[in-house]
Amino acid sequence: MDTTASKPKPLNSEPGPAYPGAVWRAPYAVDPTRTRGRLHPEAESETRTPFQRDRDRIIHSTAFRRLKQKTQVFVAHEGDQFRTRLTHSLEVSQIARSIARELGLDEELAESLALAHDLGHPPFGHAGEAALAACMADFGGFDHNAQTLRVVTKLEARYAEFDGLNLAWETLEGLVKHNGPVTAAGGDESTLPWALTDYEGWRGLEISTFAYMEAQVAALSDDIAYNNHDIDDGLRVGLFSIDDLADIPVVGETFAKVRAAYPNAERSRTIHESIRRLIGTMIADLMAETRANLATHKPQSADEVRALGVPIVTCSNVMLGDASPLRSFLRANMYRHYRVNRMMNRAKKIVDDLFQAFVNDPAVLPTAWQAVADGPGDAATARAACDYIAGMSDSIAVQEHRRLFGFESFP
Repeated sequence: MDTTASKPKPLNSEPGPAYPGAVWRAPYAVDPTRTRGRLHPEAESETRTPFQRDRDRIIHSTAFRRLKQKTQVFVAHEGDQFRTRLTHSLEVSQIARSIARELGLDEELAESLALAHDLGHPPFGHAGEAALAACMADFGGFDHNAQTLRVVTKLEARYAEFDGLNLAWETLEGLVKHNGPVTAAGGDESTLPWALTDYEGWRGLEISTFAYMEAQVAALSDDIAYNNHDIDDGLRVGLFSIDDLADIPVVGETFAKVRAAYPNAERSRTIHESIRRLIGTMIADLMAETRANLATHKPQSADEVRALGVPIVTCSNVMLGDASPLRSFLRANMYRHYRVNRMMNRAKKIVDDLFQAFVNDPAVLPTAWQAVADGPGDAATARAACDYIAGMSDSIAVQEHRRLFGFESFP
């Protein structure tokens, strides 16, 4: 197979600012010297590329710090050994950087997207998102991917000259298209979440096309991370056993090989070794399939990647087929386990109670949020309440509920 198109090529030498430590990039990579810029013009950094700068702004943001106490699957008080949104984001970043480096892509852009992809996630994981979506049904809905855009373009209040983080166009594009095109060309824009359409430049993000390869890498790195780490957390908390995984394609075989190679290993070491190998297997599959796609399509720029109409970064059909039983297993044995369901039902109630309290009586919102609210039941008040709740960590949501309703929300 001709894999020439997948080999890193020199950094584009045509006009554009030169950055210290410039690296070799493939022709299909996003070139930081050709960024489309920022909504609010700023002088370029003398020491960092635009995407290195974006990564640093994301890491220093308030929303990023709050991820340390936002649920992945288990609420923070369940124990400190489980993944949170913060540790998940760091693990996604590590995988994304490794893949981007091998493909000759811009590592810092892939890293920025990995670190930022969950900034808009509310407390209590998908239970919190479902609760907020129901609360916002009459006010444009709620979607955590769109909320991420709102966080980085409006809600972060750090800089003297603008709201948000003023990230590069390419970073915003990648965040919006985390799951691929947002809508088909000419699609019904009335169904789009308000957190997206409230951004003045949303149409300029070309939401009906696939993003460049760095964004596609970050999205699949997210899938690889949570599939494997949910197995890890589920085993460690005892929701299922290693033997229960025996019939899951790839997963069962990997655990069996590790057990055969290390029959006397502690259970925790068996789990870690198996998860490590599973991640490696999935990355290898993605790399092989992506290189085959590159050899077929031979894109010579990031714009050509966008124009293809199909993703370049993919897993094989075999791996996708093998992943389906795993997702079904985790859904039945972890996400819908009665212990998780009990916890998530209480989490939904907290979010719903808080939203109703704030919308019905905006005077109980903190002063800064009252300033952007309006009257009871008003759309502006609903948005203020939604933004406030979505930014909370699990522990702050519990504390606010306790202050307003006067009883313990969790043991």
